[in-house]
Amino acid sequence: MFKTKYNVSMIKIRRLTCFDYPKLKKLISYLCNDENDKLAKSLMEEPLGILNAMLPLSLKFKSESFILLDNSEILGLITTAHTPGNPYKINITRLIFKENLYEIGKHLVQFVIQKYGEKGAKSFTVTIDECHDELFDLFINSCGFRQCASETLWKIDHPTPHKSTLKWRYAQNSDANSIAELYNSEVNNMYKPSLLRHPKEFQNPFFEGFTDYYKTRFIIENEENLLGYFSITTNDNLNYIFDITTNNGYEFDYCEIVNAMLCEVARKKKAFYPLVKQKKYTKNSERLENYLKSKNYYPIQTQQILVKDCYKQVKEEVSDWNVFILGERVKG
Repeated sequence: MFKTKYNVSMIKIRRLTCFDYPKLKKLISYLCNDENDKLAKSLMEEPLGILNAMLPLSLKFKSESFILLDNSEILGLITTAHTPGNPYKINITRLIFKENLYEIGKHLVQFVIQKYGEKGAKSFTVTIDECHDELFDLFINSCGFRQCASETLWKIDHPTPHKSTLKWRYAQNSDANSIAELYNSEVNNMYKPSLLRHPKEFQNPFFEGFTDYYKTRFIIENEENLLGYFSITTNDNLNYIFDITTNNGYEFDYCEIVNAMLCEVARKKKAFYPLVKQKKYTKNSERLENYLKSKNYYPIQTQQILVKDCYKQVKEEVSDWNVFILGERVKG
């Protein structure tokens, strides 16, 4: 591995501000336009970012970014977001550093673990494209994460929504306990310690208008039970993630569920890219995969979920730049 030297004594990590954008543009100039635009948009919301930074972990409503500098040069950037409804579960959503400087990435990861751990965070999660061997090594061997589970996105080419016959309704906050019970019961036992979800995670965020994404939730029910839950999520109003959880004791027509979501998006958008998420840690994962294959949808991205469950203060070290973007959604 080739390493670039830097001055350890001059390194510091601090919150990203709008004044950093001119220098940051040099670091992110080779990123896709969407990623560049997302960073620029977040920096334009600086007043909200300042307010968000001052709030305790339980009240934060926006993602936060931090940069590592050597003198005045930005060597790397990390972005975190708490899980809505569970602020003590932290997601690392972006990690950028120059080629071969993996130690910069390590420093940034350790920084957020220590920072949020001191505020009470109990779990840290990152999703990584399965082809990024170097990132696996960074998070697992250098930062103490463990490989937990995986998710695959399947692309729907040429979506053609038609009138749906599925009986569903919009989920309410009062449905959160039932949704959580359904979701947690459908997670395979070996994944439950890390992937169980709290009912509040299925409620609309209090500061919903200020979040970095938009999510709509739906449920399928009979007179007695909640039989299915599905959601539509987008952070750019172009790529829409369809997420389905169904009771494995019932037979469902996935075509009708997917069509219902296509109709819902098509009411508001003429052009969009629908992506179905396959959660490979749930009981109905294989059944959903068989349906997706039968419709000739194709997988475009598989991400591994890495988890660090327990906060442990890490003794800092230092040493060396390839750039990675975590959680990037592929535009069709």
